[in-house]
Amino acid sequence: MTEPRGILTVDEKAYLTRGGVKMVRMRWQDRIVIDSDLHHGDPCIKGTRIPVRVLLDSLEDGLTLSEIQEAYPQLTEADVRAARSYAAEVLSQEVPVPLTS
Repeated sequence: MTEPRGILTVDEKAYLTRGGVKMVRMRWQDRIVIDSDLHHGDPCIKGTRIPVRVLLDSLEDGLTLSEIQEAYPQLTEADVRAARSYAAEVLSQEVPVPLTS
């Protein structure tokens, strides 16, 4: 059984309580935009044309934060964390679809 979560949003962070443990989650809404006129409506880092997908792929490929920032110097650590938080929230709200190989 899943324990209920309480969420209190403060500035750029959301505080979640799960099992009595307070966790801090990045408030991705302040750093991610979805605009049909920007990169075909893909979620992007605000103020850039860098899609969230590119950051997630880079992390999956094993790039470090420093390597990502070397490739995209306009990004901050908070931008990369926001991309991960966005992906986590999307996955928690979507119905998973099995992928074929």
